[in-house]
Amino acid sequence: MGKRNISQARGHGSMTYRAHSFHWLADVNYPSFPISGGAKVSGKIMELCHDPGRNAPLAKVAFDDEKKTVDYVFVPEGIRTGDVIEYGATAAIKPGNIVPVSRVPEGTAIFNIEINPFDGGKMVKASGSCAIVVSQSVGRTIIKLPSRKIKELNPECRVTIGVIAGGERKNKPIVKAGNRHYMMRARGKLYPRTSARAMNAVDHKFGGSHLGVPKTSSRHSPPGRKVGSIAAKRTGRKKR
Repeated sequence: MGKRNISQARGHGSMTYRAHSFHWLADVNYPSFPISGGAKVSGKIMELCHDPGRNAPLAKVAFDDEKKTVDYVFVPEGIRTGDVIEYGATAAIKPGNIVPVSRVPEGTAIFNIEINPFDGGKMVKASGSCAIVVSQSVGRTIIKLPSRKIKELNPECRVTIGVIAGGERKNKPIVKAGNRHYMMRARGKLYPRTSARAMNAVDHKFGGSHLGVPKTSSRHSPPGRKVGSIAAKRTGRKKR
């Protein structure tokens, strides 16, 4: 009898394929302060923290609002412990401050961008990344994402000024397979990955020492056989 392939095992949902999210430091969203009349809230960075679930570092910030809120935010390059950041429509345009995107000058780098107002920040959250404000007009702001895609935003969407920290992480060599193992385990990623062709026939449709089988698979195949190019309209290189 054959074994479950990787897609079946992942669907079963064992801890091998689940991210250990209970180890993650915090769910990072923009704080929702009741700011009216152009007021702003300041916050002091108490410490910079590592989150196992993210590449970018986080900052623990103590805000000076009425409730003395302590929250975690993403930090840009150049920020250190003891610095003060501002949140609000009248905050200065400098790295680390959180402002509505309508107030950001053209050509400014931003990150942790909201798609819809007050959704907490959904885009450009990877270490070393940033988007650029391309143009401002009445009722809309146009930005250029790291993928070079152009996106239009509601002017009320909140953003953070600067380039998110941690961009040099890829310059540090991983050195050992054990380090890579723990990196992948923190995210619920399977490591190491064995190619299907190198497996035994009992483990995968493509396994075993044989001449091979078609890479295509029917859309109506059972889960154990639905691997490779699923319901492919065509395979191979296109003819010129």
